[in-house]
Amino acid sequence: MALGALLGSALLAVPVTAHATTAAPAPAPASVPASGSASVAAAAAAGLDDPAKKDIAMQIVSSAENSSLDWKAQYKYIEDIDDGRGYTAGIIGFCSGTGDMLDLVEYYTQVKPGNVLAKYLPALRKVDGSDSHAGLDPNFTKDWAKAAQDAEFRKAQDHERDRVYFNPAVGQGKSDGVGTLGQFIYYDAIVMHGDGGDSTSFRNIRKRALSKAKPPAQGGNETTWLNAFLDARVWAMKQEEAHSDTSRVDTAQRVFLKKGNLNLNTPLDWKVYGDSFHIG
Repeated sequence: MALGALLGSALLAVPVTAHATTAAPAPAPASVPASGSASVAAAAAAGLDDPAKKDIAMQIVSSAENSSLDWKAQYKYIEDIDDGRGYTAGIIGFCSGTGDMLDLVEYYTQVKPGNVLAKYLPALRKVDGSDSHAGLDPNFTKDWAKAAQDAEFRKAQDHERDRVYFNPAVGQGKSDGVGTLGQFIYYDAIVMHGDGGDSTSFRNIRKRALSKAKPPAQGGNETTWLNAFLDARVWAMKQEEAHSDTSRVDTAQRVFLKKGNLNLNTPLDWKVYGDSFHIG
């Protein structure tokens, strides 16, 4: 799923994401207004970075990106989905045209020099920002699948997912005083839209929401804030045809929020693009 820091990307039932700018997780606020303190305390006590909750997050995102809860089966995934971003691959939809696939292969080569993908680094640098396959075809897809058999490459995908998407989203969520569901809502947004400077990026979705409501860390009501954030997210999705199906918000995240499931507790039932999913 990848998108450049200045682009947002989506995919209907296959991995597509955004290439977010690196951001260090924001620390939890030292003090907050009394009206928001309960939510902030809850967010600090249990967050999306709890291993069990993180696995749930991966499954929910995979339901939208891959039409499957089996997110671990996606390390080997790669194809060009004709969205103008070149090859889309891996557990978070790293894209050859948006920079995050390049970042991934560079990191993998740092930890394992001479790997099967290292020879494609010059080509990945050249095609960054385009949908070109120049220098990648005909064997890049086969070599990607081969690399996915390597535990070090799977670890590299996990590393880049966390560095670029997961950790910044959870950090911002904890700073805003939102619980596990809110942190997931942030994560799904940054996966699709990235965190660049364009109007549909994660930071600007949050900025748009701030014009309508306040997060718990600023004394606001958590549910009201998350509804405002999801409203801004839907607006951002509708700015690009590839994102225009908003069911991952309407029949998934909004469902959890309406039920008051701020801790993202199981069982969970939702739909994405008309498909039903359940986590017991």
